[in-house]
Parts: sequence; structure tokens; C-alpha cells
Amino acid sequence: MARITLLGTGTCVPSLTRSACAALVQTGTETLLIDSGPGTMRRLLEAGISIDELTGIFYTHMHPDHTAELVPLLFATKYPACTRTRPLPIYGGEGFGAFFEQLKGVYGEWMDPGPGLVRLTELSVEQEDLFHQGDLAVRTAPVAHRPESLACRVVLSGGRSVVFSGDTGPSENLVSLARGADIFVCECSTPDAEAVPNHLTPSLAGEAAKAAQVGMLVLTHFYPACDKVDVEKECRKTYDGQLVLGEDLKPFDL
Repeated sequence: MARITLLGTGTCVPSLTRSACAALVQTGTETLLIDSGPGTMRRLLEAGISIDELTGIFYTHMHPDHTAELVPLLFATKYPACTRTRPLPIYGGEGFGAFFEQLKGVYGEWMDPGPGLVRLTELSVEQEDLFHQGDLAVRTAPVAHRPESLACRVVLSGGRSVVFSGDTGPSENLVSLARGADIFVCECSTPDAEAVPNHLTPSLAGEAAKAAQVGMLVLTHFYPACDKVDVEKECRKTYDGQLVLGEDLKPFDL
């Protein structure tokens, strides 16, 4: 069994109730972080997780609301009480290595936890890709947001799976990746009436979930405008399956 925890269900806009984008997948041996937007390390502590326990990080893309706490996280590993001795694998789409080097150009040694303690892997942004993180198999697929944007499907050793859309507009790749998933964590940035390019609304997220025939749709990545409408009602225009509106620190057992 695994536990999925939504660490941040908000966006770049400051909120008292929603941190920026992050989620956690925990099994008996793995603790995989999905994105690390502002507020992630605090949410990890609130979820009872030390940064030393992280066994890997996957980034859906490089926007600050998904990556901003990468540098503070690595800086924190330099604290003398930090117990990390094994490498921290970090995965991202093609171009992530150059992005990481640019950050090092600014912060230098302050984001270097030590020789061999960070291991970067770039994934294809042209087609589906696959990596293994301990007992997890993680499939990725390019989606419609940024050139480096990827969704991921995390598959447990027993075959159950959770899909994270990352930021995206309508995407056949996303539907294909999510098909038959037990849990589909999908972005829902704005109300239907305020749709913007390269993002999803409640009804668009519902369309993707229906097409993929997922077991449960969990909406996340809410801009403040979503607080002013009935998101569930809008999603129900296109989707009649199990639906949850994500909240920070909300756990799901898989």
C-alpha cells in the first residue's frame, strides 16, 4: 500500500490555506516528492516527513510555483544535523540539467550538499519515458503547457497507480497516460468562464478523467477565482465518477 499526500494545492498566488504545487508518494521504502513549490518544506514537516527521508524528486516543469523550494531544500541538507548520506535523484524534462546549472551559477556551494549527493536525470519531452525509483515505476508523457512539461504515472509494485497531470491544457497524451489509473490528480486552474491557454478548468479536467476512465479524480492547482464558484458543479458537467476537491495535507491511501 502507498499513501499519496497533497502538500500544496495552490499556485503562484499567495494563499493562507493553499501552498504552491507539491505532492508526496510514500511506500514502505520510497518517499517520492512531486514538485516543490513555495511552502513545500513546511508542509513536509506538517505531514511528519523530514527532507532526509526523501528518496527522489520529480519535477513536472520549471515554473517557480513548482520548483522554488529546490534551492532551500538542498541548502537545508548542508545543515550539520542533516543525516542524508545517499544520493538524492532528481528527475525532470529535457533542459532541467541546464536549469539546475543556472541555479548553481547563482547559489554556488550553498545548494551543493556534497560530492555525489545529487543525481540528475533528464526525461524525454517528445514521447513517453520511464524511470524506476526503488519499488516504483514512473512513466512520463509530454503535456500541453511548457516545452519541458511532463505528466507522470506512478505505478506501485502491485500494479495500482496514481497520475499527476502537472500543469497542462487539454492533452491526448495525458488521457493516454491516465487511462485506468486508480487516482488522477489533475490541475484545475480556473473556472470554466475564465479559461486560459495551457491550463484546465473543472469541466475540462472532468472530460480528461472521463475519457481516461480513472477510479478517482482529485482536483488541484486552484487559482483564487476557483474559490468564487462551485468547482464540483462545473466538473459534474462532464464527469460523474468519484471526485475530490484537493486540500493541502489531504492524504489518500492507494
